[in-house]
Amino acid sequence: MSTKRKQEQVGRDAAQTDIRRQGRLKAQRRRRVLIAGVVSSTVVVLLLGAAAWLGSKALSVKSELQAATEIVPRLKVALASNDAAGAEAAVQSMVKHTESARTAASDPVWRFAAVLPFLGPNFEAVSEVATTADDVAQLGAVPLVTAFQSLDWKALTPTSTGMDLGPLKAAAPKVQAAAHTIRESAERLNNIDTSSLLPQVSEPLVDARDQLASLQGDLNSASDVAALAPDMLGADSPRKYLLLMQNNAESRATGGIPGALAVLKVDKGKLELESQTSATALGSFVPPVAVEDEQRAIYTARLGKFMQDVNLTPDFATSASTARAMWEKSTGEQLDGVLSLDPVALSFILEATGPVEVKDPIVRQIGRDLPQELTGKNVVQTLLSDAYAKIEEPKDQDVYFAGAANEVFSALSAGKTDAKKLLEALSRGVGERRILLWSNSGDEQATIGRYTLSGSIAGISISPAQFGIYFNDGTGAKMDYWMKRTVQVVKDCTRDGYREVTVRVTSTNTAPADAATSLPEYVTGDGAFGVPAGTVQTNVVAYGPVLSNIDTVVKDGKQIPFAAQRHSQRAVGTSTVRLAPGESTALDFNFGHIVQHTEPNLVVTPTTQLSTDVIHAADTARCE
Repeated sequence: MSTKRKQEQVGRDAAQTDIRRQGRLKAQRRRRVLIAGVVSSTVVVLLLGAAAWLGSKALSVKSELQAATEIVPRLKVALASNDAAGAEAAVQSMVKHTESARTAASDPVWRFAAVLPFLGPNFEAVSEVATTADDVAQLGAVPLVTAFQSLDWKALTPTSTGMDLGPLKAAAPKVQAAAHTIRESAERLNNIDTSSLLPQVSEPLVDARDQLASLQGDLNSASDVAALAPDMLGADSPRKYLLLMQNNAESRATGGIPGALAVLKVDKGKLELESQTSATALGSFVPPVAVEDEQRAIYTARLGKFMQDVNLTPDFATSASTARAMWEKSTGEQLDGVLSLDPVALSFILEATGPVEVKDPIVRQIGRDLPQELTGKNVVQTLLSDAYAKIEEPKDQDVYFAGAANEVFSALSAGKTDAKKLLEALSRGVGERRILLWSNSGDEQATIGRYTLSGSIAGISISPAQFGIYFNDGTGAKMDYWMKRTVQVVKDCTRDGYREVTVRVTSTNTAPADAATSLPEYVTGDGAFGVPAGTVQTNVVAYGPVLSNIDTVVKDGKQIPFAAQRHSQRAVGTSTVRLAPGESTALDFNFGHIVQHTEPNLVVTPTTQLSTDVIHAADTARCE
């Protein structure tokens, strides 16, 4: 074969090879397209399946958590009504739902979705909420209900033989564990960044945070009560507390002058009053009991000189420790703490115990013209008004007050009091700051200091934007029974980054026009301290939040001078008002340079009026 023909043959062979190669390449491309299509279809199917799966799981999580939430009111009712079986059924049902929600939000597909961009944080947040709900149910609610079932609430009511405090002491670790779980769960949800979440996820998350915050406060309180109550009620050894009976007819910052005194002995829950006397009987203390310079500058050395004046300061820890020191100096007896309450708090307690008959022959004789049966409806008027009109001798008045207190505590110890009603009465008294407690034990006082019960003006129990209005009598008599007061925030605005708040205090003397002659001299004071009989003089002390200022005080529209000081970094302003029968006045305390921007909280000296009648809702004006 010639060279030319060979070359032509090679070319034909190469062309055929190229054609075959092109065919193979086309076939490979067709197979790849086919495979890609199959794969793509499979992925779409898988994604659609995953989406459907996630959708079904999301619906399951939502419905299970909603079902668990709907059980909470039933659980609360069961606990409040002492229904152990109902509480157990409710909590087990709740656990069933939260466990299902947790399982649904933690399967492999859900965990994979949680790492995806954009939507991933939403899946992660829902998973955290479901996990938290299950932890709250299983590690919080279940131990709490278990502890609740172990308690005989009737046994925790005072009786003539005391209380069975053992179960409460045994329940304390369970309650503390539940409180710890709630704290950890709240922290977990608070750490979730809601800024990148969908509204459908962020809004329920914020709601869950709010509910946990509320539950956390309740459980922390229950945990502290379970830890403190047995020891403070004398479970292991008797406790003795100085009992201050505050008389609101002569106002002091924490309520009223501590006229009647007694030692309250508590032994395994059994209550007994000992060493009943009066503040007057203790006389004056020279040199005065030491009080810190800051408070002595505001309230003078009288704070540590007379038992009647230990609560010129609104800080009950100072009042109580000073009173205890006075008692020890006077009697040599060292006490474990101080308990204070007023006649309005007694009226709450009498609603729980029922009417109490005055049985002591001497007390009955002294109060022969007074009701022989004290009730929640008549005890305030009897102790703060009628006793002065019907009993002429101040010493006899003190005997009657002490006797009345003894009858109430005897009724408490009789074992006939409804436990739920008593708890409600005590809670109401604490809420209105009519019942205050201080312990000489540093550890116990540190715990008490977290709550309103402590009567503190600084520390963890104080809200950031707290404003305090306190009344100290300047008449030297018992005319505050006739005073009617209201306290209200009337301006709340922001200027140049700082907040400005005005608190208005209105005072009215409702005594009869002829009070100077129609009321007993012991009630009016008869002008002994330079105040005309029938007229009421009051030192009004206003506290602002930490780091605030009191810029001005305006009386009935006219700016007036006032005393400006500080107590625990809080601004303090004092102004004096004097009102004859029928007269009324309004003091505006204008606070400025306030850095706190939370809701204002008003705290006011407990008076003969209910706190709801004194503290009015804010009616704020704009900044000019």
